Amino acid sequence: MIFQPFRWARVGASLALLGILASCGLPQIGPNKRQIFSGSVQREGDAFIVSVNDRVTEATAVTPALGFSDAFRNVGVLGSDTIQPGDVLGLTIWENVDDGLLAGESLNSTILEEVQVDGAGFIFVPYAGRIRAAGNTPDAIRRIITTKLDDQTPDPQVQVRRVAGDGSTVSLIGSVGAQGVYAIERPTRTLSTMLARAGGVTIVPEIARVTVIRGDVRSQVWFQDIYDHPELDIALRGGDRVLVEEDTRAFTALGATGGQARVPFESQTLSALEALAQVGGLQTNTSDPTGIFVFRNEPAEVANVVLGRDDLIGAQRLVYVLDLTQPNGMFQARDFVIRDGDTLYVTEAPYTQFAKIITSITTPITGVNTLANGVTGN
Repeated sequence: MIFQPFRWARVGASLALLGILASCGLPQIGPNKRQIFSGSVQREGDAFIVSVNDRVTEATAVTPALGFSDAFRNVGVLGSDTIQPGDVLGLTIWENVDDGLLAGESLNSTILEEVQVDGAGFIFVPYAGRIRAAGNTPDAIRRIITTKLDDQTPDPQVQVRRVAGDGSTVSLIGSVGAQGVYAIERPTRTLSTMLARAGGVTIVPEIARVTVIRGDVRSQVWFQDIYDHPELDIALRGGDRVLVEEDTRAFTALGATGGQARVPFESQTLSALEALAQVGGLQTNTSDPTGIFVFRNEPAEVANVVLGRDDLIGAQRLVYVLDLTQPNGMFQARDFVIRDGDTLYVTEAPYTQFAKIITSITTPITGVNTLANGVTGN
């Protein structure tokens, strides 16, 4: 009967373990559904807990609106021959005499390789004086110079050619194939053609943002929208700066998911179902498909619509609940939009906690049995 004390020892160990579990609780990856609901406004907490349905999905479907302002979209494309301040012109002047005004002895032509248009839009040509160049075409400038020289040398012939200068260049930086300064020329007068000239974007097009800075004004658009909406393929102006960068939006995934991390968006819009897929989906052995929560600080104007109120002021803490086991649960998760800064949390299934209790109880008892067997020699 020597084994009797050990039997009572097993009972005592089990009772002691149950007492510890009751007082300290089991390890868990985060709050369970009961604990989350206990923080609701209805239970004197500070968060509104809302079950997702079609009305809630529609009220919360807010996505960042990007697009160029009218000031950018209404600017016309530069004419291929229109001269701008900062442009550089090349001039060749032929004179129908052996000893001309500009040409040296035995020469009948003069080449002025680089004549820059000043900030006021003028150039200076010897014997022709100060000539308005900005806003004119090379042919118009040719006629002006010819007229001014005609009184001083017989039958002058003038050629004017446009060379790209500082006033007609665009700077491209960020995630493009080749960063640099590019001239606005006939093939590169719009945003899309200039991006192509720089080798296109080097990041995933779906999450590429393009910012155009003109003076002290900036405007931003999604890269894909430039091609989906032709009106966003704006005309460029000299001095424009174009920045291509990756979307910085992200959400945090926690709980019983395939991965717990800060997760960047992989598309312009992201649904709850897609967000779950990005982190490996639900875990077969631990996840509770009825306990998928999205924690968000919601602007007052959205929170009022969601809650059917009109008295809320300032950002409100809202917790949205998704239940994939409902008849339309998958559709609602597919349509519910995840926003920048959201926390996506999946609770553990009740079975998981039950299994932890059983494991916690049986493991020490197994150890006691082993000890007892060793003492009795069985």
